[in-house]
Amino acid sequence: MNQLAGRILIITGAAGNLGRATAKTFAAAGATLALVDRDPRALQQLQDELPTGSAFATFALDLLDPRQPVELGKEVRSSLGQIYGLVNIAGGFAMGPTVDETTPEDWDAMLSLNLRTALNCARAVIPHLREAGAGRIVNVSARAATRGAANMAPYCVSKAAIVTLTESLAEELKHAGITANCILPGTLDTPQNRAAMPQQDRSTWVSPDAVADVILFLASHSARCVTGAAIPVYGRS
Repeated sequence: MNQLAGRILIITGAAGNLGRATAKTFAAAGATLALVDRDPRALQQLQDELPTGSAFATFALDLLDPRQPVELGKEVRSSLGQIYGLVNIAGGFAMGPTVDETTPEDWDAMLSLNLRTALNCARAVIPHLREAGAGRIVNVSARAATRGAANMAPYCVSKAAIVTLTESLAEELKHAGITANCILPGTLDTPQNRAAMPQQDRSTWVSPDAVADVILFLASHSARCVTGAAIPVYGRS
């Protein structure tokens, strides 16, 4: 079923594990995709994984530069058409020392990677969604947003900020026909997590494909009455 047929959506962090799964799921649902990542070679590899006949364009950008998402929005609008949605997946994770030993640079790195990229992209795309009179914003937070953890304060804080940002966007945009929601994944079953946690029970982890299905729902017409939500996607972890 082509739930997103005729819809143009931007996916950031598209060349990562969750980004690739989401891109393939959205392409199969009929969406036209603007796939964004900072790694042009990884974007090239992603193209080969998409379903035959997929409609997409790729953009290698630095989302920490607020000017580049603005130019992205303009280019997508002119080359692909009216933008319907934004899926903010770009981000990262890092353990660290205790709060008192965490450097300002480490704080800034996590806040920039996880919060500022989403903020820059939302600010750039919202005018296009307002122009369309409808749209979807889906942000990726994390289970870590719900409770602080030792040696993870910058990550937890940055992901908690995504929840608050999403709620603010939902309130500001609810009368413009635009929804804003976020998801809270638990531990994803990725090659990197398997290598980092070889003794863990992977049967309780969540596959990127399963998370992509939740993102697809939030971007679809079926979720038209859902906004300001933070959806747990923990599986059995």
